[in-house]
Amino acid sequence: MKSAVTISLVKEAEGGPFVFWHDLERGCREAAELGFDAVEVFPPSPDAVNPDELRGLLDKYNLELAAVGTGAGWVIQKLALTSTDAGERAKARDYVRSIIDFAGPFGASGIIGSMQGRWGGDLSKEQALAWLAEALEELGEHATQYNVPLIYEPLNRYETNLITTMADGAAYLETLTTKNVVLLADLFHMNIEETSVADGIRDGGKHIGHVHFVDSNRRPASLGHTDFAPIFDALREIGYERFCSAEAFSYPDASEAARLTIESYRQHTS
Repeated sequence: MKSAVTISLVKEAEGGPFVFWHDLERGCREAAELGFDAVEVFPPSPDAVNPDELRGLLDKYNLELAAVGTGAGWVIQKLALTSTDAGERAKARDYVRSIIDFAGPFGASGIIGSMQGRWGGDLSKEQALAWLAEALEELGEHATQYNVPLIYEPLNRYETNLITTMADGAAYLETLTTKNVVLLADLFHMNIEETSVADGIRDGGKHIGHVHFVDSNRRPASLGHTDFAPIFDALREIGYERFCSAEAFSYPDASEAARLTIESYRQHTS
């Protein structure tokens, strides 16, 4: 397993669960100083970050790019892959595709979380899941050219009503033709939705391709009530070897949040 920490560049998302904010170089520098393996970046748009600048920072600080988030597509543009408007669905797919094209050359995946949308009103759950599947099929295959998967994140019930557990996420991915979509196991969402977070990891099994390492209250690991030992046991059981990325509140501040995260990560992986 490898460690990562989040850097958000999205002003409209201020106050959200990201460790470093608005300063890409600072985030990379502090991540490297603390010994993280990688950073996970959330840009306001696919063209908001200069790829050459990012490449230079990653090389300078000997870091990998773990993943790139698409959340700004929802936060700023209100794009959803399950919109009842076909034109809006197409725009949403285009947005995710452009994130994949940005992340892919770095060997990193795009993440679909809030852009998945939700069902309700005139939109049935069946239709929403069908449109989501259509998007995952197309975008998962698009990512194959970079030899990286597309990451799909089940969210808690307050953020989506589509897929909220690892078991349902794994079953859903099994219905897809593409095999290039993986699950994001976010420990905060799982704390709400799973009977047991460790069992949820086992339910996701081979389909889990990314982990958000965060405590029960969305603060950095060690500042909530999560028992991480059985969770890491479960991750080892399923043979998980990818990133554990800190998508946590910048509490009590960014530097301390990052320090607490890497200390907890080392405690459970040493």
